[in-house]
Amino acid sequence: MKIGDLAKRSGLTAHTIRYYERIGLLPYADRNQSRHRDYDASILTWIEFLGRLKTTGMPIRDMLRYAALREEGAGTEAERRALLEQHRERVRARVDELNACLLVLDTKIDGYVETEQRKTDDDAPVQDRIRGRRKPA
Repeated sequence: MKIGDLAKRSGLTAHTIRYYERIGLLPYADRNQSRHRDYDASILTWIEFLGRLKTTGMPIRDMLRYAALREEGAGTEAERRALLEQHRERVRARVDELNACLLVLDTKIDGYVETEQRKTDDDAPVQDRIRGRRKPA
């Protein structure tokens, strides 16, 4: 497939694809008779994986190391696994941190809901609040 097709299917720009090739994240594409890049559809799986590594915050130097090991092939599996395991621990720590932040946000939001509810209750006439009832609508 041509670079434009790969860009559409992968969600990357052609510029990013060329950049990834230049730095070694993507293997250089074969060239067709017109000297245009000609990508195999299997590259999409690799690009998706790179996207996940990027989304989870893997530094580009680690992505480059993983890509280089992958390119070397057999015999590098243990090192690739170790690299991914280290990254997984960083991702888990970040997820824990985000969950703690989410708990703080939920608590703060609940506080605002309670405040708004009290204000609504305070809007009832005094005699209705004393009797524990509201005026019929």
